[in-house]
Amino acid sequence: MYRYADLLARLEITRRIGVSLGLKRVQDALEMLGAPHRKFPAVHIAGTNGKGSTAAMTAAILRAAGLRVGLYTSPHLSRFTERIRIDGVEIDGDRLAAFDPSIQATGIPLTYFEVATVLAFLAFADAEVDVAVLETGLGGRLDATNVCHPLATAITSISFDHTEMLGESLREIAGEKAGIAKAGIPLFLGPVPAEADEEIARVAAGAGARLLRLARDFGLGPTGTSGTSSLPGAHQVANATLAVALAREALTGISSEMAARPAPRLIMPVVSDAGIRKALVDVAWPGRLERVPPDVLLDCAHNPEGATALASDLDQRPGVSRALVVSIVEGKSARAMLHELIVSATPGAAPTRFAAIYLTQSSSPRAIPSDALLACVPDVARSLVHIVPTPREAMVAARIQLAAPREIVVAGSIFLVGDVRAELLGEVRDPIQTSDPMGSMARIEPPPKE
Repeated sequence: MYRYADLLARLEITRRIGVSLGLKRVQDALEMLGAPHRKFPAVHIAGTNGKGSTAAMTAAILRAAGLRVGLYTSPHLSRFTERIRIDGVEIDGDRLAAFDPSIQATGIPLTYFEVATVLAFLAFADAEVDVAVLETGLGGRLDATNVCHPLATAITSISFDHTEMLGESLREIAGEKAGIAKAGIPLFLGPVPAEADEEIARVAAGAGARLLRLARDFGLGPTGTSGTSSLPGAHQVANATLAVALAREALTGISSEMAARPAPRLIMPVVSDAGIRKALVDVAWPGRLERVPPDVLLDCAHNPEGATALASDLDQRPGVSRALVVSIVEGKSARAMLHELIVSATPGAAPTRFAAIYLTQSSSPRAIPSDALLACVPDVARSLVHIVPTPREAMVAARIQLAAPREIVVAGSIFLVGDVRAELLGEVRDPIQTSDPMGSMARIEPPPKE
């Protein structure tokens, strides 16, 4: 009998290894397990922000084409099993746990994310998916997902995040993420700064991958002509356009492979523009500009770029009385994030976007203490700050202070959004709350020798 609770306990133990980037351990483990990652093709997506949304939309389009699709994303909000979905359905915890004894039997000391990735590959191979859509966990070049065999790859965006591991400049960060480029496989690129674009182009050329840039080489809208995603935010237009390009490229490759089989598939996978539009309208991605009626906006913005995107959405709806409930974990650019979120640059508008700000601490052990976070709040907003011990108390206080109609914006940390979302929606949470280890334990291994 395999139990999900036992898997969670084991994952919590692997957190002690920290984050050790490199491919050899996961490659060796997968070979010992029968190379499940070679039993299906993949779509591989990297980027600072937007890769999860793009992955969800790509998977939705491929399912609309009649394919059996695996989707692997990270991190999760309430349950580890959210990371692994087959045909849009979150995998059962006990079923996932059944794959772990074979992983442990390899004797290879895999990290938390490596175990998660191998579990996903085993689950997808067992389910005989036609294709898997994979989101990188950190970077790309040395990320555990980079052992996949992609039909298409993408980089959604580049900005400063995880600089202690990926590099201090946009060029260095871009180079790490561009490490997913593969010979003969197109690399689709979203909007990135010029410095990052140059480095991605260099890495792609060295790998023999054709680089295709948004709005120049593909897509003027989510389907190449028109169409919208159900995911709110202006930035999702670029993500949807990437998803369409990725799905179409993957469908071409899958159709070619199926036609070459000894017993070719009679009905090849295909999706119309109308099917693409429906897939994009139907897709859901929790915690990203997600509205929880009647008055809460949840957003996982956890770096300056994410904060800017959230602020832009708020500015589209002026005249709303808003409170901010915020928690940020160590290692993030808290000062820059809070400035982007709080300070309004709209001419004639109030100097801040919020009538009240509640600093709290999420369930993450890395959450910055609220009194320390106070030092990062812009001076113009210090008089609006309330320090509240828990997210639940912060939500209660915000509702008491602000009269309806109001909007309570919850942002700054994926952990915070997970805490509040579970409370508001009654989401089932894991009995052991476990998450990717980050921070001072992390280290980067040298690249494998050629």
